[in-house]
Amino acid sequence: MIWFVLALLLLIVLVTVLVLRGENLAHLDRDDFPKQEYTPSPGHNQVLETIRDMSRSARGLRGKARLMALRKHMDNLSEGRKFVSEFRPPGANAPKGEWVLAPGVNPRRRVLYIHGGAWVAGSPLSHRTITDRLSQVANAAVFTVDYRLLPEHRYREGLRDCQEAYQWMLGHGPDGPEPAEFVAVAGDSAGGSHALVLIAWIRDQGLRQADAAIALSPSTDLTLTAPSNRLNVKSDPLLGPTFGSLMRVPLPVLWWLSFFGMRLSPSSPQASPLRGNLENLPPTLIHVSDSEMLLDNARRYANKAKDAGSPVELKTWPGMVHVWHMFPDFLPEAEEAFEHIGDFLRRIEQD
Repeated sequence: MIWFVLALLLLIVLVTVLVLRGENLAHLDRDDFPKQEYTPSPGHNQVLETIRDMSRSARGLRGKARLMALRKHMDNLSEGRKFVSEFRPPGANAPKGEWVLAPGVNPRRRVLYIHGGAWVAGSPLSHRTITDRLSQVANAAVFTVDYRLLPEHRYREGLRDCQEAYQWMLGHGPDGPEPAEFVAVAGDSAGGSHALVLIAWIRDQGLRQADAAIALSPSTDLTLTAPSNRLNVKSDPLLGPTFGSLMRVPLPVLWWLSFFGMRLSPSSPQASPLRGNLENLPPTLIHVSDSEMLLDNARRYANKAKDAGSPVELKTWPGMVHVWHMFPDFLPEAEEAFEHIGDFLRRIEQD
């Protein structure tokens, strides 16, 4: 009997290390990309207060009630904001989501946007501050996919929604069936992870590849082994209070919780795009803050993609909150980030 128990324990250890953790990627902890040099603007304090409001909205709540409060607060981020774009439903027999159309954009230029929210929250409504500006700087119709969220749905179902939305968008614009002449894939945080998973899936399926990809503060590795996941807990005002306590839990426990919660290994390329094949990917731009927990996740992805020969740019911004792009009316740094995205898209089209 004791030999059976020991063999079972050994099997669990092997599965934990070889399957759930995957390869040790510490060799990718290089910092070879440009960084901004400045002190955060005064508007940063207003953003921090908005983040504190989000925490207060869910204080004392547990379970589903807490999740519903978080979702409501995120959607309310769009209230009272000024937009120049038209927000249009996609019509019958289309994926769930909305078109975002800045004045005068070319409807044959399209961006699929995948919102963040830890795969449990967020919506096209919550991220209009991003998609409004993105439509302007990209001169494109932006389709924000309303993909299925955890825990009501499986993780893979949300990913499948993104895949179907991309294929649909290749042949459908805001005015009906029409082939696209330029296509980009973009997303933030959890949506940035989905975007990076998506471009690899497009390559593997032999579909028309996106002309560009943009990932804002993306999650790239759910094994949580990158140093900044722990070192930046105190400096990350958004993710730190929410996920910092998890960093005190032993990693093997977190890997098993992730496996049972998402029904796939945290080292799977579907959950951790960093751990997939990064060859032959489209030009990709990544923005990240040096104070956020996901800094090294973004850095490792950029270094691995660069080593694999894929064109990738990583720009690091000092002292910004996670996905500061959501606050262009408060932060000059957010506006600078969107201008950088516009420059990136113009440069790749000229090459």
